[in-house]
Amino acid sequence: MGCCSSTEGKRDWKPLEERSCTDIPWLIIFSLFCIGMVCICGFSVATGAASRLISGYDSYGNTCGKKNSPIDGVALSGRDMTENRYVFFLDPCNLDLINRKIKSLALCVSKCPSAELKTYSDLKQFSLNNGSDLCSYDISPTRYTGHSERFTKCPKLPVPPSKSVPIFHRCIPVDVGCYAEFAQAFIAFVGDNNTLRRLAAGVMASKEIIMGLCVLALVLSLIMMVVIRYISKVLVWILTILVIIGSIGGTGVLWWLYVDHRSAANNNTLSVFGKEVASDNVKALLVYAIGATVFTVVLLIVMFIMRKRVALTISLFHVAGKVFIHLPLLALQPFWTFLCLMLFWVYWIAVLLFLGTAGTAIKNNSTGVVEYQIQGPLQYMVWYHAVGLIWISEFILAFQQMTISGAVVTYYFTRNKSQMPITPILSSMARTLRYHLGTLAKGSFIITLVKIPRLILTYIHSQLKGKENACARCMLKACVCCLWCLEKCLAYLNQNAYTATAINSTSFCTSAREAFLILVENALRVAAINTVGDFVLFLGKVLVVACTAFAGILALNYQREYTVWVLPLLIVCMFAFLVAHCFLSVFENVVDVLFLCFAVDTKYNDGSPGREYYMDKALMEYVENSKKMGRYKPEDGDGRELKSMARGGTSA
Repeated sequence: MGCCSSTEGKRDWKPLEERSCTDIPWLIIFSLFCIGMVCICGFSVATGAASRLISGYDSYGNTCGKKNSPIDGVALSGRDMTENRYVFFLDPCNLDLINRKIKSLALCVSKCPSAELKTYSDLKQFSLNNGSDLCSYDISPTRYTGHSERFTKCPKLPVPPSKSVPIFHRCIPVDVGCYAEFAQAFIAFVGDNNTLRRLAAGVMASKEIIMGLCVLALVLSLIMMVVIRYISKVLVWILTILVIIGSIGGTGVLWWLYVDHRSAANNNTLSVFGKEVASDNVKALLVYAIGATVFTVVLLIVMFIMRKRVALTISLFHVAGKVFIHLPLLALQPFWTFLCLMLFWVYWIAVLLFLGTAGTAIKNNSTGVVEYQIQGPLQYMVWYHAVGLIWISEFILAFQQMTISGAVVTYYFTRNKSQMPITPILSSMARTLRYHLGTLAKGSFIITLVKIPRLILTYIHSQLKGKENACARCMLKACVCCLWCLEKCLAYLNQNAYTATAINSTSFCTSAREAFLILVENALRVAAINTVGDFVLFLGKVLVVACTAFAGILALNYQREYTVWVLPLLIVCMFAFLVAHCFLSVFENVVDVLFLCFAVDTKYNDGSPGREYYMDKALMEYVENSKKMGRYKPEDGDGRELKSMARGGTSA
């Protein structure tokens, strides 16, 4: 199952013609893992954890709204709470921020007090009228006013009016002012309650404008995905000119400062101390000027060498724009991926909450409160559940990448575009579901193996902050940084492996190996695409944010009563960047897939009869121009057959 033991048979390379199931053992492993995730959910439901979470339970282990069984050592357990369906906290404002829970005695009541209860007589009257004990069950309502333990076993006076939370049957105070401690850190950061209120008021008053601007950002992002193919050439030339002017100009300024400071250092009017300072500045400027000169020369040489490869980036952007015209459903990929992730995360959080109330009822001798704890090997279910969060989330993201790769591969390797499937996106999804789920499981598991230790080290670093020495902090940071870099490299390789799988239906390891070899053969092209292309896409994101912010300023300017624009405008700009990032990331994925298809096409075809290129006209023009410049030699294409990507080309 490992990459080193991959023994996939050799076969002719026939894009989209031969499909076979890939990495079946990993599909079985992933399926068993998902069954384990479902079993954890079933365990929490079967042991009553779900019922305890939703219905709530008191401090003696009684689940509200049902008849309970006695718990050994807990005298007030095993009570019939069929009529008492709500959880009432004696001191709901006593919050434990560290453990994120309410440090208060909890009781099951039939009704939440809707009016303020100021005295123990009011408590007594409420309990007698509604049949709800607002003090501990071992105190009769008739003894509320004079019982010796009423200060510890009865609610803290005055009892604020409360109402039950929908679904979760908890009595929560109507006035949530006592929960202000949760917002204390934020309020302290703002430093002025009036400022906080003005910001909140500005957001609420301009919510229609915010929603309209968010829709505008969405529309601008969609337009940018199509338009960027027309402006990419202009952006690339602007970038090139700015880089050249900036590097030469910066170097010239450093040399000018060096000459100026050297002349000043030779001035006899300076004091001894002044001459020493001037001498140090001259030496520093000389070093900086020499370094800048070397950097500028190297940069200009690299740009001269890669100037033709930048043309490939422009051509790929042009073709990517055409892809979105032919495959408009590609723009919806971020939506359904986000929806799938949200549904899974909601399920994951719900099961995690279930596990928090699962296990055996144990009395805490220090507080006298019953707590539910998972003991023995079952306590590792939480860690299993945590791994599932990462692996399945990465699997969903990998499914999106494979779907995009399959659709773009279909577009690229279909000579007659009119013969494409009616819905290439759905066809790609169907192929992925039928043949390549095992490949996705293996690729996402590799990312999970790197992400887990990185998250653990990050958590350790945050917990030991201020306690460890500088050396340990530096080592932890270095490890986290290395794992992050490794994760990004593997994610990029995975994406190209999915593309190779979509082309030739090979296993993950074979696809990753051959994709890596092709990327190495085209290293300069990859560098050009990942630098120039990423910068162009970044400019596209900036353009969307700038246009949205400009529209926001104009819109808010007509609402002069909104004195604080900071937060509404910040929310809009953040949303605009997020939306632009999501859509242009899909555009970036399309460009990467097109490049791998182009590299494979040029490697195994030469345009001769029987071995025609699959590429688009824009890419064909790039190849023809490159041949005219002498960058393609006859022997690079002649005598090669369409062989398996795993075998590579062989000379005839």
